[in-house]
Amino acid sequence: MNRFRFISVAKRSMSSLSGSSMPKTQKVILINDVGDYDVIQYENYAVPLINDNEILIKNKFAGVNFIEAYFRKGIYPAQLPYLLGREATGVVVAKGHGVSNFQVGDKVGYLSGATFAQYTKYPAVGKIVKLPSNASDEKLKLYTAGLLQGLTALTFIQDAYEVKKDDYILLYAAAGGVGLIMTQLLKRKGAHTIAVVSNEEKRKLVQEFGAEYVINSSDEDILGKVLQITNGRGVDSVFDSVGKDTFEISLEALKIKGTFVSFGNASGPIPPFPPTMLSPKNIKFVRPQLYGYITEPADWERYSKDLLDLLETGDLKILINKTYPLEAYKQAARDLESRKTTGKLVLEIPQ
Repeated sequence: MNRFRFISVAKRSMSSLSGSSMPKTQKVILINDVGDYDVIQYENYAVPLINDNEILIKNKFAGVNFIEAYFRKGIYPAQLPYLLGREATGVVVAKGHGVSNFQVGDKVGYLSGATFAQYTKYPAVGKIVKLPSNASDEKLKLYTAGLLQGLTALTFIQDAYEVKKDDYILLYAAAGGVGLIMTQLLKRKGAHTIAVVSNEEKRKLVQEFGAEYVINSSDEDILGKVLQITNGRGVDSVFDSVGKDTFEISLEALKIKGTFVSFGNASGPIPPFPPTMLSPKNIKFVRPQLYGYITEPADWERYSKDLLDLLETGDLKILINKTYPLEAYKQAARDLESRKTTGKLVLEIPQ
């Protein structure tokens, strides 16, 4: 029997919860403006009130993701002040009168905004999963580190481009959080991964995680190496999280009828381009986001179950590079965006 219980989407009522004894304020990470690291603030903020069909989660760990930089820089719009964060694990500390599927004390993992905070309110049905009651803090940290990026990797190699055995796949930022997960999943599918990294230390790491070929972009020609590896044919698909700087290389690296999966802006957004650029090789171009693949309850249940099973059995390894206290998120952001890290960064939330 599976030890995880999966929750699907439903509508919320708007009635209020009475008698809550929760603190009135909490510590959070937010931005009040767009810009550089100086707009990141560690502040006191109101603990959210919950309604009849919501739960209040006291967060233990939250994952750090590159998407926070896109909101901070104004690449993605946000209503200010904006609480950062996209995923967390924690414990249910209060529930609305209409909630029957969670109890106070339940350990949960979930996807949501505003998770760089001591408390997050969440609908009792949503992108949330109940975790084993005996899960240790280290296990909660593992679930946190694997949740968003693991689901991203799983859905992208199935739905954005369905990877098949013996496909040649060009994967950028292969030593990052998504990259290391995707490298393992591609190997499980029997694909030939051509991993792009920025130094020799990262080369060794992605080889340990299953990459068949590795290109060091600091001193090797990406396109030349791809064509050499594929005997001039090109790759079946590119998974490009870099954006502007690698766009044209990725187009050239694809074979006829290849698929370009663009899912990041690490070097900046791809400039507008005419669709006719795709015509010479009949290239498919997709710009996916995770939530489009897990909107339906059945899809959420399938993918979240697959991910947690992989984590529980140890078939999917998650490299946690470093754990920072919540108040040190600014340094975590600097480290991530300067490409100093590998794997996943996690924030520990003060209790």
